[in-house]
Amino acid sequence: MEYASHPAFAEAQKLLDNIHQTQLNDAEKLEQFRIAVLGSKGQLKNLFARLREIPPAERKVFGQLLNTVKQEAEKKYQQAKATLEAARSSSQQHIPDLSMPGDPIETGARHPVSIVRKNIIQIFSRIGFTLADGPEIEDDWHNFSALNFPPDHPARDMQDTFFLSENQNWLLRTHTSTVQVRVMENQKPPIRVICPGRVYRNETISARAHCYFHQVEGLYVDKNVSFADLKQTLLYFSREFFGKDTRIRLRPSYFPFTEPSAELDVSCFICGGQGCAVCKNSGWVEILGCGMVDPQVLENCGINSDVYTGFAFGMGIERIAMLKYQIKDIRIFSDNDIRFLKQFAGAW
Repeated sequence: MEYASHPAFAEAQKLLDNIHQTQLNDAEKLEQFRIAVLGSKGQLKNLFARLREIPPAERKVFGQLLNTVKQEAEKKYQQAKATLEAARSSSQQHIPDLSMPGDPIETGARHPVSIVRKNIIQIFSRIGFTLADGPEIEDDWHNFSALNFPPDHPARDMQDTFFLSENQNWLLRTHTSTVQVRVMENQKPPIRVICPGRVYRNETISARAHCYFHQVEGLYVDKNVSFADLKQTLLYFSREFFGKDTRIRLRPSYFPFTEPSAELDVSCFICGGQGCAVCKNSGWVEILGCGMVDPQVLENCGINSDVYTGFAFGMGIERIAMLKYQIKDIRIFSDNDIRFLKQFAGAW
């Protein structure tokens, strides 16, 4: 292209040629190019400043040339910048040294409540008990009435309940005995089940009590089931869980759905019955409630109490876990503190 005789035209054309010929193959050259050509004191800035020196008839042509130079310079800079960044990213994704030790993978741990729950299930499954489950939202019949809790009966005050409606017919189950009722309603004897699950009670949360916890309840219904069968079953469980030298004792108690009823104590597995802080120096630790199924409960569930008898028992899993692992605060089970849970790695 033929330009006017003003030297600025030749300088602009020379700069354009240099832009096309320059190799920007490293970060240092790229930055030098940006400063020298595109910078606030660069060559393009100086050429635009000389626009006023150009004769008016030639300014349009000179302006078009400068715009071409600017576009080519910016294009050259952006392309080189993108190429260098891609190369840098690729170099960072290189194959690592396979001889270097890898990042450690920490082993997870089962929750102590899950560990104890599984142990209890395994022990009872070895003597013929099968698993049964039921809903956590229950009606009054399965939670109370079928278990000899008639309306306005004082025994209902033993369990502070979360009700879900104004008519108090629906509630969060207060015990897993509801599952036993459902099994007896839908299955003919012989029945031998254990019912683990979460239960809810409207209690003040403290070191010894929580508004939700876990239970395991057992039920055995058949012909000629006696209190001796109950005692032997619980002796077997206690020795399997706490140790072969464990002794048990049964103390009279009261539950609306069993008659007779009892509390089961085991000899302290910490001190061997000599007396310690765990057993409060008594040598005995209470672990569960039990008894013979009340005949009326059998009749409520459609089972002939003249033909069949049965026993039932129930224990809090958190309580058993607290005893087994000497944990003093039930709230720690729901805190999800990693430091606490790590202690049980490998205990499953």
